[in-house]
Amino acid sequence: MADDDLERLSFEQAFKELEQVVARLEGGDLTLEESIALFERGQQLAAYCGAKLDEAELRIRRIATPAAGASQDVLS
Repeated sequence: MADDDLERLSFEQAFKELEQVVARLEGGDLTLEESIALFERGQQLAAYCGAKLDEAELRIRRIATPAAGASQDVLS
């Protein structure tokens, strides 16, 4: 799967694929080339999931942070 295909995945889809990659790597029975390719894909998926989590955290912080200049009385 190419990097541009990665962008089409939801967080949940990418995380599920990452779990599958980890299971295959832990299971063994792979050639060195297969292991390297899976490891590389796992790294891509982990980075993608991490970026998605960072985006979600930023959105939550923006929502939870009172607007600049808003009165505390209004927020209470």
